[in-house]
Amino acid sequence: MPYRAILAVLTVLAVFTHTASAQTTDFGMRLSDAALDRTRHQVTYDPAYVRLDYPGGDVAPDKGVCADVVIRVLRVLGHDLQRLVHEDMAATFSAYPKHWGLTGPDKNIDHRRVPNLETFFTRIGARLATSNDPANYQPGDIVAWNLRGDSGGWLPHIGVVTHKTGGSGRPLIVHNIGSGPKLEDVLFNWTITGHYRIDASSME
Repeated sequence: MPYRAILAVLTVLAVFTHTASAQTTDFGMRLSDAALDRTRHQVTYDPAYVRLDYPGGDVAPDKGVCADVVIRVLRVLGHDLQRLVHEDMAATFSAYPKHWGLTGPDKNIDHRRVPNLETFFTRIGARLATSNDPANYQPGDIVAWNLRGDSGGWLPHIGVVTHKTGGSGRPLIVHNIGSGPKLEDVLFNWTITGHYRIDASSME
């Protein structure tokens, strides 16, 4: 291939790569901004089962759990996890965890369960390797933990990485661990079970 042709191909690839990276960064920043906005809402931690409208259903705005932070953040950007998770579970129910003894999907609660969100994010190709390096966590990333760590127990939790940085140098997390959505320096406080980076195209 002539030199000029090679150069043209490399230029096109460079432009495409830069554009894709910029889009991902923009999406992540918008997720981060939406997560920070959640901290301005008064929410009582309430894991009660509630029958929801579908699609676009939500519990009362002053109620919620950790998963509802992620659900509401993505909904601001036009992505309905209730519909997306329900449709995927309806098509591939066997791929999802069986912790709750269900025999089929339940559009009222499935998307509000952290293990289901982790499975869905993995299935759309958003899962990244976990890391102890804070530099590997970008704004808009979603992180899941087991709050009971190595104790042998299981208590899943989830939150959103922001572009804000704590005194530790680590990115701050928006999460609801019991007292409503908070911005806190907790990235490495518990055992990380999943690290996910979503882009708009994977949520279509």
